[in-house]
Amino acid sequence: MENSKNNCWFYRILFYSIGLVVLSIGITLNTKSGLGVSPIISIPFSISSIFNLNFAAMTFVVYTIFVVIQFIIKGKDRQWIDVLQIPFSLLFSVLINFFNRIFQFNYTTLWQNLLLLLVAIIVTFIGAAMTVNMKLVPNPADGLAQAVGDLLNKGLGFGKNTIDLFSVATTCGIGLLFTGNVVAIGLGTLIAMIGVGRCIALFNFVFKKKMDEVSGLVNYEVEVEVAQTN
Repeated sequence: MENSKNNCWFYRILFYSIGLVVLSIGITLNTKSGLGVSPIISIPFSISSIFNLNFAAMTFVVYTIFVVIQFIIKGKDRQWIDVLQIPFSLLFSVLINFFNRIFQFNYTTLWQNLLLLLVAIIVTFIGAAMTVNMKLVPNPADGLAQAVGDLLNKGLGFGKNTIDLFSVATTCGIGLLFTGNVVAIGLGTLIAMIGVGRCIALFNFVFKKKMDEVSGLVNYEVEVEVAQTN
């Protein structure tokens, strides 16, 4: 029994770690497409661009706000482990900067950038789904998407669409208010806003049950339900 639990934790950490790396690659590729930044990071990117502030620092501030919003949404169901999303955002920023230095390509034709955007969307939704589904410490933006999805009795995919739409609308508002122009939003941002959430829903429909079984999360859910009824 103990070996079985250890194996389950091994797979949870493995899936989570792979998802974290894959997600950071996806967000980096989205930016490299030149068709607009990822919806989630459009807010800190626009603020840092307009006011000449450090992008990593603004990402940390926005992610911290996302964690606070999660606490408000979850109410009595909040878990203090969610606070770990704040130092997580620092690690995530380091990974994005790392892959940003590695990926030095710059395509000039529209079809190449659209192809890169497609790859970015696929990689992003796989990474987001893997990290959140393991119920460890999610990316603050994806954690908020999960909280919103649960609040509306919908899945992670719907919550992701909602948060992405909110992020894009907020970024547009910030740009128009302070510069009179839309900043950081492009065709890629709009496609990702719709595509990532729907692809997460499809990914979970196909793979989530199997991943839960391998990582022992089927039993985890049962234990949580029993604990809540006692």
